[in-house]
Amino acid sequence: MEINVAADTISAAEWEVMRIVWTVDRTNAGEIIKQLQAKKQWSESTIKTLMRRLVQKDLLLTERDGHRFWYSAHYGQNEMMLQVTTNLFGHMCDMHKGQLLLSLLKATPLSTGDIAALQAELTQKDKTAPEMVPCDCLSETGC
Repeated sequence: MEINVAADTISAAEWEVMRIVWTVDRTNAGEIIKQLQAKKQWSESTIKTLMRRLVQKDLLLTERDGHRFWYSAHYGQNEMMLQVTTNLFGHMCDMHKGQLLLSLLKATPLSTGDIAALQAELTQKDKTAPEMVPCDCLSETGC
């Protein structure tokens, strides 16, 4: 499913709201405010503004239940992170993406299950990988 909002239009503060919603799944404004105020020095009105922006961007869904609104994520966390990363990688030279992935791998905490899945994927990818990935920056000569 394609996400209708460019990842670079989501602020760092809006990401904080989304992380809370993804973690608790379906929640109300009071819970989001409580969780964020435990981490940040943000006012209630600031958090509500962030939530309203996320609703306008179609990233948060709302459901009215009497006088209370419930919020849930329109897109899953993995789906959103994949789009953000794919968009970012689309701006980079193909030749340098492997080195970037290696640096990210070194800096990222991983479970044993994550490591096993990565090893399996790399084993499959190794079967068809070229000796060198060509540069795609320039039309003729590359990097």
